[in-house]
Amino acid sequence: MSWHQELLIGFDLETTGTDVERDRIVTAALVRLEGDGRAAAKRTWLLDPGVPIPDEAAAIHGISTAYVQEHGQSPATAIEEITEALAEALRAEIPLVVMNARYDISLLDRECRRHGLRTLTDRLGRTPAPVIDPLVLDKHVDRYRKGKRALQALCGHYGVRLEDAHEAGADAAAAAGVARRIGEKYPAVAIPSPRALHDLQEQAAAEQAASFQAYLRRSGDPRAIVEPAWPLIPYQAGPAR
Repeated sequence: MSWHQELLIGFDLETTGTDVERDRIVTAALVRLEGDGRAAAKRTWLLDPGVPIPDEAAAIHGISTAYVQEHGQSPATAIEEITEALAEALRAEIPLVVMNARYDISLLDRECRRHGLRTLTDRLGRTPAPVIDPLVLDKHVDRYRKGKRALQALCGHYGVRLEDAHEAGADAAAAAGVARRIGEKYPAVAIPSPRALHDLQEQAAAEQAASFQAYLRRSGDPRAIVEPAWPLIPYQAGPAR
């Protein structure tokens, strides 16, 4: 039986921005999905990140600074709970489905460091695995398809329902749904071992980063080198952030 026919856990964050080194978690969700796609359990967190939520971010996920100041948990408490919940799943070898895992898992790592908590890597004694990333998988199996590859676009392409985009629980469940559809459609990635799939994605993500970097060079784009590491961008100690 392949990974896409078994238990999966979807994970998603909504945040203050897109910089893993500087931005903060606002909401998080963990959704446990049975092999037939039914949601068996769901945990959500609302954090007061301790910094203002920019208007641009609030416009996307609908959560304001005033709201989290009134209703949010302290970030250290919530991040401890989130990280331990992920560690528990990965210790049991339950695949963790994360859309653009490089971002969410790296940001969680930096939040742990910011609050003096053990990182997911520390708790596991290894790089977080097995992780399944619909973005990496989709680029791997359908490399030359034109158009956007954000979660909403992938849901449309693979026929997955997404009713409340940018709500962490809805996005987590939808990402798992997209991953399942990719496993159903493409036998090359419908392999029995989630660990083997994780290794395949690690190589695919590095190749995708190299390809995009080559494109930037050809087009004269001055952006920085594209990060090839997946699912966790290595931490480099620097000034406090």
